[in-house]
Amino acid sequence: MAKEMKLTKRDRISTWWRSTFIQGSWNYERMQNGGWAFSMIPAIKRLYKTKEDRAAALKRHLEFFNTHPYVASPVIGVTLALEEERASGAPVDDTAIQGVKVGMMGPLAGIGDPTFWFTVRPILGALGASLAMTGNILGPILFFVLWNLIRMGFMWYTQESGYKAGSKISEDMSGGLLRDITKGASILGMFILGSLVNRWVSVTFTPVVSSVKLSDGAYIDWDKLPSGPEGIKAALEQQQAGLALDSTKVTTLQDNLDSLIPGLAGLAITLLCMWLLRKKVSPIVMILGLFAVGIVFHLIHLM
Repeated sequence: MAKEMKLTKRDRISTWWRSTFIQGSWNYERMQNGGWAFSMIPAIKRLYKTKEDRAAALKRHLEFFNTHPYVASPVIGVTLALEEERASGAPVDDTAIQGVKVGMMGPLAGIGDPTFWFTVRPILGALGASLAMTGNILGPILFFVLWNLIRMGFMWYTQESGYKAGSKISEDMSGGLLRDITKGASILGMFILGSLVNRWVSVTFTPVVSSVKLSDGAYIDWDKLPSGPEGIKAALEQQQAGLALDSTKVTTLQDNLDSLIPGLAGLAITLLCMWLLRKKVSPIVMILGLFAVGIVFHLIHLM
């Protein structure tokens, strides 16, 4: 029976620190694989003693990997536990390790952007900017310190949580626990991505459906406004009171669609792309197709 191999806390700290640079060698073929392998080196050195075993482990971790750089940490933690079990003689093969990575990286990717880029960083940025605008040097310092404390703390805590959960996954080689984890992460990730479709996918149809002349008093009469700042103030007050900016109310096809379901066109395109992906259509073909359709629709004044 193989000797039980264990990673020390120092090994895990070293891996955690190296994972900060997971995008340092990002490439279009395997994306974050170089940074991932770099992060795993301390664990590989601890768990495997021969040159051949270390080379095989590095090769194993140079496979494709891509997710949000911060939420990669729980995947790293689970992988550390699986490598530990493998080095101790457990029946954990390359396919199982890669399967865990692929199964977790996709769902978690949809959580990272909304959490960090669209929530935490804007809040901290607004806080730092408000101080900086008053001339307080603490503004940028506060942003830098708080941002790094949050992201580094999150990466360490989730890596350790993944490491502790990873041993349970390795005990359940039938994959039941892993299925539950990936299913839960998938549901959460898809929920967040679905809620962001309206934000990320913008489609505007420009054909005019109707053009109605408004009665006097229903719109701002720009010729009767006083000149200078007083005129600007009066226009803003009239607009706030509900007056239209122009004497003619123009309704476009997009206005009608938005009155039914806001973001309907963007949702339809998203669902179409998902259907095409299920039909094994290449993403490159889809991207080029969307470019072509957008250009043609713009030339014929449909969009």
